[in-house]
This record gives sequence, structure tokens and C-alpha cells, in this order.
Amino acid sequence: MNINTLPQIKNTDSGNFFVLAGPCAIEGEEMALQIAEKLVTITDKLAIPYVFKGSFKKANRSRIDSFSGIGDEKALKILRKVSETFHIPTVTDIHTNEDADRAAQYVDVLQIPAFLVRQTDLVVAAAKTGKTVNLKKGQFMSPESMKHAVQKVLDCHNENVMVTDRGTMFGYQDMIVDFRGIPTMQQYATTVLDVTHSLQQPNQVAGVTGGRPDMIETIAKAGIAVGVDGLWPSGYTVSSVHGQRVSQQLLLLCSCYSRQRLY
Repeated sequence: MNINTLPQIKNTDSGNFFVLAGPCAIEGEEMALQIAEKLVTITDKLAIPYVFKGSFKKANRSRIDSFSGIGDEKALKILRKVSETFHIPTVTDIHTNEDADRAAQYVDVLQIPAFLVRQTDLVVAAAKTGKTVNLKKGQFMSPESMKHAVQKVLDCHNENVMVTDRGTMFGYQDMIVDFRGIPTMQQYATTVLDVTHSLQQPNQVAGVTGGRPDMIETIAKAGIAVGVDGLWPSGYTVSSVHGQRVSQQLLLLCSCYSRQRLY
């Protein structure tokens, strides 16, 4: 995939990695626009190509009482407004075949969640929209096995595909990143490193996923060192209405190393 195929992508001649970043889920228009404005300012200053990420719904929460969304169409319209306001591409998760056609009317990149990346019908539905498809590597999958997921997209005559490493399960409640997998997956597609979800500590008794935000910068620098194409620092914001957990809102980008500074 050539990153320049993304509509409205900027700073592609800088030689930097690109970034997918934004709120975990769309909670409201004001929140989304505020985060987008801040991240656009940071990425423009550092000459980093930027794609705004926000899930229009979260269908994969641990507990049934966890916040999952504000309504599909309402959230998708906010994603469209972010794109139109700041002239940037956007990405969102999809969970069903019907989601693919619906979300493709509003965003530029369709993302397949890690737990669903082996669902052929879902991957094919996303690919057939003609949109760029981001395939998140399952926590249970080897880097080598991602070539088959990529091939499903290519077989739909869609060459706009990338893969994202979000860590590998290490026991029941921890994850690790095997950096050997980055160059392996780059043989198949443009490769992104999710530097926050790869630090999750899932399957907690309370049903609320923990993590190691103190290690985000370490994982990001390591990813850049091995030549990853893109970084995904997912962020969270405070919501007094929905009670979504407070976590690392990635102003990591303020201190993120460009390739030139690292070397």
C-alpha cells in the first residue's frame, strides 16, 4: 500500500512514519473535534502524516455494561465532520458485513479488529468497498499467518491494505511485542505498531482491562528503530457522561522521535 493513496493525507514527503491516533470510541462531537485539532497541530509541527482514528461503536467490550457508543449514524457523522473540518483521512472499526458498507460512506479506512481478522466474510466485505483495509493481527496469531489475511484483501482486487501489530498473548493476562514480526509482516503489507493496545493486560477478574502506559514511549521508539511504517498511539479522554476509563491520551506525540532525530 502506498500511503499517498489515502485521501487528504499530508506530510508524506517528510520521510517519517505515519500515525493513526484519536479517541478509542467517539463519545461526542466536541470531544472528537478537540482531540483532532490537537493531534493535527502536533503532527503538522513534526511533519508526520496523520489519520484520525475513532470507533463509531465498540462491540468487543469485556462487560455488557461498558460504554459501546452513542449511536452508529451519529458517530459516523462526527467522523465525517472531523475529516471535513481538518482535511484529514479517518479510520474506524467494523464488526459485521453490514458495517462495511455503512462505514465506507463516511470514512477512508476500514479496520478489522484483532479478534475478527480471520473472519473471511468480514475481511472480504471490507475489501470490496474499495476502501483501505487495516487488518489488526490477532493476539493469538503469528506474524507469518497474516499473509493469508492480506491475501483475502488482494484477491478482491484491492491493493490498499495494511496490517497492525497489537501484541501477542503472553499467558492469560499479559501481552508482549515480538519485534521480529515487523519486518516479517512488511513483506506482505504496510505495517503499523499499536503502541497502546500491545501493552494491555487483559482478562482481569473485574472485567476492566489494565495496561502499562509507562512503557508506551519505549515500545514506540523500538518500533521506529526496527523501521515500522506507522504508529498507532490510541488515546482516551474523560467522559463524565459515559464513564469511559481515563487512560493515556497520546500527547506522546509531543515527544515522539522522528526517524531523523532517532538516527
